Amino acid sequence: MGDSMLLAQTSSGSGAFNLILLLAIPIVFYLLLIRPQNKRRREQMQMLNSLRPGVRVMTTSGMFADVVAVDDDGVVLEIAPGVEARFVKQAVMNVVSDDAADGDADDEADETGEDAGSGVELSKDGDKKPGGTD
Repeated sequence: MGDSMLLAQTSSGSGAFNLILLLAIPIVFYLLLIRPQNKRRREQMQMLNSLRPGVRVMTTSGMFADVVAVDDDGVVLEIAPGVEARFVKQAVMNVVSDDAADGDADDEADETGEDAGSGVELSKDGDKKPGGTD
């Protein structure tokens, strides 16, 4: 009789623990996966709704462009001087500040070891190499 009561008490405590564990798994799943994803989606929607002409943006393909016009579902971007292309709003990955764009150009120049304003020398002579070394 005493053994069966001991088993009954042990099994009831295990059932409560299993119930708490069963309820805790969805809560942890929500806090670690769903909530951060909703936060990122909300921030992306705010950024897309705040687009206005003149803002410099980076597309999802890594192209930098200036916003020329904004529609309900699309944007017109100037990807080069005089070259405009229409994109869907979701193609805009983030808004780039002017300081960050200048910093990227300087970083690329530092990596190549050249000044940002210097160009590439192209000559049709097969004898001369760029840089003046013969």
